[in-house]
Amino acid sequence: MNERELKEIELELLLDAIQKCYGHDFHHYARASLKRRVASLMSKMQVNHIGELIPAIIRDEQVYQRFVREMSVTVTEMFRDPSMYAMIRKEVIPHLKTYPFIKIWHAGCATGEEVYSMAIMLKEEGLYDRAHIYATDFNSESLDYAMEGVYPLEKMKNFMEGHRKSGTTESFSEYYHAKYESAKFSDSLKENITFANHNLVTDGVFGEMNLIMCRNVVIYFDKELQNRVFKLFRDSLTDRGFLCLGSKETMDFSEVAAQFETVSQKDRIYRKRSAANVGSTKELIHHD
Repeated sequence: MNERELKEIELELLLDAIQKCYGHDFHHYARASLKRRVASLMSKMQVNHIGELIPAIIRDEQVYQRFVREMSVTVTEMFRDPSMYAMIRKEVIPHLKTYPFIKIWHAGCATGEEVYSMAIMLKEEGLYDRAHIYATDFNSESLDYAMEGVYPLEKMKNFMEGHRKSGTTESFSEYYHAKYESAKFSDSLKENITFANHNLVTDGVFGEMNLIMCRNVVIYFDKELQNRVFKLFRDSLTDRGFLCLGSKETMDFSEVAAQFETVSQKDRIYRKRSAANVGSTKELIHHD
């Protein structure tokens, strides 16, 4: 048996051990990304073989949390891809305004920057008071960071620029106050936000949502898991509910593609078809 085959066996044993010990299933993460993140943890822990991680992880939850941190995708920012937010203002918000109450799910919210972006946009569009945002992630440390709503002050310039490009003339500075080298977002932005632990791989439906934001998460899953998650989103959306993905993600080749219309291909915004129209070939495509 060669070294490559041994590494594959060790990796499978590691994932099996994590699933049995902690209930988290990482088997269907994209293999290349998974291997990079395991290699990063090995380097930090100064071990030479994947198999050496197994006893450390199953016997010490702190080591497991280090593994979770490696697996969590926390590269995010406020108003990331501002054209997507501009398109939400133009194409999604008018529909949301027709509902007496709206529910929004940020799945895989990481450290919360995009959650606060949504809260700010809803305030500016006069929707915040009749909306509730559910912000979820499987990484408890990221959730704690998101709940604090405190970010490095040096990031505010980029956040401000993204906010401006999202299609608003409102002042970004009114939403936070600076202290020392940090910026703390207003507690008023948190009033209608619920932060909760939720694992897209193993947990169930988050039902009756009008809008789901899951950006730059499913790109790290294999095809099987992507399909499972897209079905979860389908079942969690109301009829005619909206789904927003990351700029490098698409539903086009998924098993549920026919059950969604494309609102903006460029900005990866989709809308669930009503049950009566599933199977129709009509699409709402805006050429950007």
